[in-house]
Amino acid sequence: MAKKKVINLSEQNISYTEDERHIRIISFNPNTMEVEVSISEEGQKKKVDKLPFAHLPKEIKKTIRPI
Repeated sequence: MAKKKVINLSEQNISYTEDERHIRIISFNPNTMEVEVSISEEGQKKKVDKLPFAHLPKEIKKTIRPI
């Protein structure tokens, strides 16, 4: 099985709010089905983390559409 490249999504400004945290999608790795996100609270960047694709809201999943 050929490995797929990581998809850079930072220029698309895909983001959502969850529990008073602003989460912005940075990239999507189709091999591991994870997204790299930047998490901000109260306007300050807190951390960069990885989340499973399955944990994203339905609207965000439709925007990314893994192939």
